[in-house]
Amino acid sequence: MNNIAIVCSGGDVSGMNPALKHFVEYALDNGLNPYFIYDGYEGLIDASIIKVDYSYVSGIITRGGTIIGSSRSGRFMHKKYRKIAKNNLDLLNITMLVVLGGDGSFRGLDVFYKEHGIKFCAIPSTIDNDIYATDYCLGVDSALNIIKTSIDAIRDTASSFKHAFVIETMGRDCGYLALVSHLTSGSELCLIPEREYDLKDYEEKFKKQMLEGRRYFIAIVSEGIKQNTNEIAQWFEKKIGIQTRVSVLGHVQRGGNPSIYDRLMAYRFVTHAVDALIQGKEESVVCYVKSGFCLKSIEEVVGKKSLDEDLLRFLK
Repeated sequence: MNNIAIVCSGGDVSGMNPALKHFVEYALDNGLNPYFIYDGYEGLIDASIIKVDYSYVSGIITRGGTIIGSSRSGRFMHKKYRKIAKNNLDLLNITMLVVLGGDGSFRGLDVFYKEHGIKFCAIPSTIDNDIYATDYCLGVDSALNIIKTSIDAIRDTASSFKHAFVIETMGRDCGYLALVSHLTSGSELCLIPEREYDLKDYEEKFKKQMLEGRRYFIAIVSEGIKQNTNEIAQWFEKKIGIQTRVSVLGHVQRGGNPSIYDRLMAYRFVTHAVDALIQGKEESVVCYVKSGFCLKSIEEVVGKKSLDEDLLRFLK
């Protein structure tokens, strides 16, 4: 029987546990021996690898995060530790690897493959949705639902107290979470790294709205914009003349109960990944685009992603 392992690398997302559950079940259904690698590439180096069965994934589909842990491994960047990692896989006769992670994890995986030839299939898993060549990454829908719930709750307070609220979303240098949250929440302002902005352009419009009876503003900003969130809040108070509060959502966006969509996407991503390895694909990434699921090489996937122009055109 062939041995196959799965590892979570980088930031955790809601959707990883559903992926782990289906990985174990699908591997066993296909005559494979499934293994868990704990704590990301660090666990690969430390030989934190165990053979698993159905009992390990019972009841985990509703849980956020990942039961096997994750990490950002500095050691994996060094050749000698990648050699140790390969030896650990060889000792257990693991010949196939499924990796849940983001851009940095994929870059490390690419080097690992070129040095040691371990067959892999990667699944884009990051709430930032900043992986080039895929329209969707595992965990994004769950994060958006957390943001939606937070914005809806904050709006109640904003309208009650005649306040402006500046809400900061995660995303690093990608404004996807902020943009989609803006379009689906009815917020009055959205600032993202992908679009240049000048706050002066909003002053006359917002002041006029205040005179006409507007009670509150909701501004959604991505963490990667040129100004920090407190500076945006100060602008509201000094230029628009409304008391302002800041809400940095932070890591709450990465946790929580996985959405139905992410559970389904986890199922589909894992199925395509395991199938690819069974069919002999040696180094690929499962991507989801408008035409459906497809396999792409690491070289096609790593790089800077641009936001969907269909979404950007709605940002006035």
